[in-house]
Amino acid sequence: MKEHPRWHLLVIGELNVDIIAAGLERLPELGKEILAPSLELRMGSSSAICVAAASKLGLRVGFVGKVGDDLFGRFVVGRLQELGVDTGPIIVDPSTRTGATIAISTPQDRGFITYLGSIAALTPEEVDQNLFDRARYVHSSSFFLQQGLQPGYPNLFAAARMRGCTTSLDTGYDPLERWDSTLWDTLRQTDIFLPNEVEAPAIAGGADWEAALEVLAEVVPTVVVKLGGGGAIARQGDKCVQVPAFPVEVVETTGAGDTFNAGFLTARLKGLTLEESLILGVAAGSLSVTKVGGSEGAPTLEEVCAFLREWGHPLGERLTWG
Repeated sequence: MKEHPRWHLLVIGELNVDIIAAGLERLPELGKEILAPSLELRMGSSSAICVAAASKLGLRVGFVGKVGDDLFGRFVVGRLQELGVDTGPIIVDPSTRTGATIAISTPQDRGFITYLGSIAALTPEEVDQNLFDRARYVHSSSFFLQQGLQPGYPNLFAAARMRGCTTSLDTGYDPLERWDSTLWDTLRQTDIFLPNEVEAPAIAGGADWEAALEVLAEVVPTVVVKLGGGGAIARQGDKCVQVPAFPVEVVETTGAGDTFNAGFLTARLKGLTLEESLILGVAAGSLSVTKVGGSEGAPTLEEVCAFLREWGHPLGERLTWG
């Protein structure tokens, strides 16, 4: 283990804003108009929500990404700084525009419309591999959106591992529904893979997430499948653990999976067991859906502990960064 790294977690990822229409009774139909009870401008991107959630959980975190020299770019970088994220490695590129996602959310589900912009602009050559010396874990989200990084993902993760980092990946959904590119080469350099119940079978070519879990576990040492309202399940070697969801009142689900990732990775960095890591991830993700906005809804470690104590779980009594 590296001694006293600058960051517990370094995230390589996309940056964009989220424009969130929440509380809708149903999704809109073409040619018709519905009213949104809530409309918010928030810091978006799976990677940014994950790193923000990890910071709120007490990790020292850094971010590698790219934004345009525009209002949206200044907004997301400023928000990350407010949340305690080291934004020094972020590139400001005047030749591109910061990406944006419109999130349309009901209590049951959500849909997204994304303008890629800077999301797809970061290239492998722009990622300084010396940064890996200062991190314990290296994480990336939205593999399929980060088109500029895709050719270099395997080499970046291999370099991170060579420098003693644990690598983790959450692909997100593939808008082209090809589910490939350099993904399988990247997975061979990945220590922890965090798809959801839709993405896992699409990637593995299986009929369901149970079959996909078996296939993916042959390639990646630790595979976690997020099951939404069903909790999460993890496979590590011959060990398989499933944790149910906590029943909460759902307000808005944007970023719940990214907050789960932050909780799970926090637990792994703290040396917790596989089951405890799932519990922390599910608790963090469950709390996040009780508020609007991914990073705003992400809980602190103290809030997660209080939540677990309410449910009588002993993990809530002993989670600290002491």
